Amino acid sequence: MSDLRACLAGATTYLPERWTSMSEREAQIAAAGGGFTPPPGLITQLTGVTGVHLIDDDQQASDLAAGAARKLLADHGVRPADIDLMIFAAASQDMIEPATSHVVAAKLGLTCPVFDVKNACNSVLNAMEITQALIASGRYRTVLITCGEAPSVSAQLRISDAAAFARALPAYGFSDAGAALLLTAEATPRALPPRGILGCRFAADSAAWPSATVLHGGIASLRHRSGPEAAACFRMDSVRMRDSLRTLGRTHLHRALDELGLAFDDFAFIGVHQVALSDLDELCGPAIGVPRDKLVVTLPDHGNVASASLPLQLTRALETGRAGPGDLVALIGLAAGSSAGLMTLRL
Repeated sequence: MSDLRACLAGATTYLPERWTSMSEREAQIAAAGGGFTPPPGLITQLTGVTGVHLIDDDQQASDLAAGAARKLLADHGVRPADIDLMIFAAASQDMIEPATSHVVAAKLGLTCPVFDVKNACNSVLNAMEITQALIASGRYRTVLITCGEAPSVSAQLRISDAAAFARALPAYGFSDAGAALLLTAEATPRALPPRGILGCRFAADSAAWPSATVLHGGIASLRHRSGPEAAACFRMDSVRMRDSLRTLGRTHLHRALDELGLAFDDFAFIGVHQVALSDLDELCGPAIGVPRDKLVVTLPDHGNVASASLPLQLTRALETGRAGPGDLVALIGLAAGSSAGLMTLRL
């Protein structure tokens, strides 16, 4: 007897060449003429981000996803015809209609079924959950998950006062990136340790949804704003959002590990969505207790790349030897909405 699981066959990321320091970002806020200029170094002090990647003016979220996917397929010798299903998973999108997955598929020359998965910064994690279910059912054997995140476009540069700056603050750490994961079906004899996605648990506090919003539009419409500027920009009640995610994390993470029969020390690498270094300090504190030496910290140099954050950390862990074949890996997702998730897999 054997269990059919979705196994990670490859992971890669694509980072735009344009990198902007936080001092440059602060200068952009001042130049926008809204009346408020943040004190030098304040954004880095509050978030830990020193710079962000920015897409070019002629790029869309689909370009970032396609860039990562092309590299992944080339590195692993996979042809477009080998893909049974492609999922585009991101908070960003090119436009409201059609689904961005179709745009990505056209750029890659794919002819398989495609669809989008959208759940803020947990989009990729939810796409992996769906992939495991579809592969376990026997419906698909080779699934490509693509992600294109361009949240930097939603940062409001024209700021009138300190209160408006506080609401917009998290967006100044937003950074753009593409990611791609290749998952394939594998049957592991029950006498052996299983490979692939072992389990996942998700929780939500949906009453907190108003605390982090972009009220309308995709990436294309953000570039051609027709309504009030604030409606197209990211706004966040940081206190309410952090309280919601803190409660979800403390309540559900250890319960999820207990249900899976695992502990943090069992993992070679633990990926966690990264928004601010202070959040990582809390995650590694006594209330939750994630071992700091299990993390790959990408936030300072690469910013908050939304749902591409976990693939970026996973790719870095694989590239640096922090995780490899046979290792247990945990991915912890935290997202606006709000939602939290834990996924465990053996490489």
